[in-house]
Amino acid sequence: MANRVENQLTEPLFKEMQKERFVTLATVDYATGGPNVHALSWIMAKNEKTIYFAVESHSRIIQNIKENNQVIVHIIADESAYSIAGKTTIKEDVLNHLPLKLTLVSMRIDEVRDVMFYGAKMTVQPHYNKTYDLEAASRLDEQVMDAMKKA
Repeated sequence: MANRVENQLTEPLFKEMQKERFVTLATVDYATGGPNVHALSWIMAKNEKTIYFAVESHSRIIQNIKENNQVIVHIIADESAYSIAGKTTIKEDVLNHLPLKLTLVSMRIDEVRDVMFYGAKMTVQPHYNKTYDLEAASRLDEQVMDAMKKA
């Protein structure tokens, strides 16, 4: 049985990407030309063909996508694992009114591929805990997600 391939987010994936969550982002390293994987939480689907994510402005992610704008977002959702491939552009060099200097990246989706191995399903979502001031973390998360929604 072949894994599903779509050219945009399915409705369940779109809904899952309306809140902060754990994903990994694969980029091409600007220095080595090899793969580079990053963990993100400030990510959201703007629509079925567009994903926004915010990262620290001096992050290696920004250097990598300026050199090669092709990326893959890996997400565990809807009882499966998905590889979302696309091309990125810098939407805003610096998101305004935030306590951190964050860059907003827009990703145009080319392909959504179900990459779960045959005969299995995901039964739990990845879970993480913030390890710093929980009130400050919650406030920052809300500010960043609001800024992305308004962009």
